[in-house]
Amino acid sequence: MSLSFIPVLYYFKLPLKLDWHSLKYVLGSSILNIGFMVSAFYGIKYGYAGAGSVIITTFSPIMTFLLVAILFKKQLSTNQYVGLILGIIGGYILLQLNDFALFLNSSNLYFLLCATIWAGVTILSQHSQKHIHPVHYSFFISLIATVVTFFYAKNDTQLLDVFSQGTAFWIAMIYLAVFGQTIATTIFFVASGKLGSQKTSSFMFLVPLFALLSAWLILNEPMQLHILIGGAISMVAVYFINKATHTRTH
Repeated sequence: MSLSFIPVLYYFKLPLKLDWHSLKYVLGSSILNIGFMVSAFYGIKYGYAGAGSVIITTFSPIMTFLLVAILFKKQLSTNQYVGLILGIIGGYILLQLNDFALFLNSSNLYFLLCATIWAGVTILSQHSQKHIHPVHYSFFISLIATVVTFFYAKNDTQLLDVFSQGTAFWIAMIYLAVFGQTIATTIFFVASGKLGSQKTSSFMFLVPLFALLSAWLILNEPMQLHILIGGAISMVAVYFINKATHTRTH
């Protein structure tokens, strides 16, 4: 991912710099990003990729909203209250909270942790834009995460086994690093500048749909009814939370 950012950095032709003001945001997001990746991999190891994609993408904006409301004491609108209620209902169905023992022993706990961590990353990235360009921000996060995880893994005797993996592994790895991270992030930031953040973020509603279809077609994962119902309710919840409140002037 770090290497694939080089042509993107060249495209934007902005001087690459990192001052003390932006460093605290980059370090914080790097640590959270590592936690997100570890939690996501454990979730997929023990659960379904389709379920994880729905839980993470629908819960992240809800958790972000809750953190912002609590930390910055923002007053809620009627739409946002409706969204929170729907979010609770959707979460109850998605996470199978009717069987608490099942929830504690399931991969859904990892996916919920992912959503909470990503909410922190979202808040940090929003405040970081006062000090650093978003593309530079993503690049430094990937670079620092690479260095930190290397020191953690460097004594592992199986570290170099990655080079003995087959074609399927490398296709997946390159797709995740280049297309899923670098290119997707760049397109998202470019779209935010042209369409506005609110309209751009609305396209995230398509992620659970495509993820479920991909998991079904490629991984032969079953279409779980509670994931479909809970995911749909949660997506409606995110819509209400982000819906702008319009006031009529007389």
